[in-house]
Amino acid sequence: MSYRTLLRDHRGLLGIALLAMFSSSLGQSFFVGLFQAPIAERLGFSAGEFGTAYSLVTLAAGFAVLRLGPAIDWVAPRRFALAILAALGIGILLLTASPWWPLGLLGLGLVRLCGQGMMSHLGNTLAGREFEGLRGRALGLAGMGLMLGETLLPPLVAGLLVWLGWRELWWTLAAGLAALWTLTLVRAPWPEAPGARPDRAAAAQGPRPFRDARFWRLLPLLMTLPVAMTGLFIYQAQLTASMGSSLAVYSLALTGMGLSKLPGALLGGHWVDRLGAVRLARLYLLPFALGLVLALTQGGHLAIWALMVGGGLAMGAQESIATSLLVRLWGAEHLGRVRATLSAAMVFSTGIAPAALGVALDLGASFSLVLAGMLTLLVGGWCLAQGVLRQAADA
Repeated sequence: MSYRTLLRDHRGLLGIALLAMFSSSLGQSFFVGLFQAPIAERLGFSAGEFGTAYSLVTLAAGFAVLRLGPAIDWVAPRRFALAILAALGIGILLLTASPWWPLGLLGLGLVRLCGQGMMSHLGNTLAGREFEGLRGRALGLAGMGLMLGETLLPPLVAGLLVWLGWRELWWTLAAGLAALWTLTLVRAPWPEAPGARPDRAAAAQGPRPFRDARFWRLLPLLMTLPVAMTGLFIYQAQLTASMGSSLAVYSLALTGMGLSKLPGALLGGHWVDRLGAVRLARLYLLPFALGLVLALTQGGHLAIWALMVGGGLAMGAQESIATSLLVRLWGAEHLGRVRATLSAAMVFSTGIAPAALGVALDLGASFSLVLAGMLTLLVGGWCLAQGVLRQAADA
């Protein structure tokens, strides 16, 4: 089945997943970072204090996803979405309107939890669970929601800030999303609850990824890209200086990264369905590995473009590959629990990575050494995952 046929026959369900992924943009680092200065000023934090607070609320959000995410295995998706939207709305109000910094920080935590955490969890779980033979393509299409957010929201924010303050802009975007979600909640073909809530005995018999060696052996492979790209985003000034490039080139390459995600997602989803997630898991990091090698050996503007475009291609394909692997190893009926565990691990790692890289740079490590460490992590994660991938191929 082609993408066109998939859209024709399942556009309602795909629309829900895509809107959830787009809505997750409000809690993603790229969006919150656009308002770092005014948010820090409102909370009364310095730049360093804001960074520390941001890492702490990110880690707290990861624990919350781990606790709340599995509920999508038994709660009706429409009800699940309503709860996330209500919490996201409360978070935006607290962040933008609360006169006390603790409540503002709680609002930031809710925005991170419901945006990056629960909205993306909802979109990916629906696409991964409701489409069996077409899972890869469905996940690729759903992932385009976040790509739209990354491409459209930064210039939109820059334009609207000419007329609106940052708080009014948040309220305007929230109102627009609320209108879209109202139509979706009323008219979209929402699936029923996938099953009854398991009792304690049944839950104990279900998968426990943190106690499963397969999960820990697979995790470095799936964690390498978000950790590395987070470091490149946060320390872009040090990256461009080390490579002998400029922030202007980096900005253009960042646009190239966003555009490269599209073929990564569409081709990755198509190939997952045609070739299988296991085979793609062994290959999809090659563009980013090539980018790291070129950065280490060539430097200059080429290094920045190679890292961003190679990372974009791999990031576009990763979600459909990762979710399909989880289904193959642990089953679609447990996807909510297993995917929530993976999401929490990703949130933890991306929250800790900037601090770890910052310490390394403060101790005098060159950015070339940081890039070499990223390449080492990639190769090590690939080698560690091979035994699990062989088990998945036989499953």
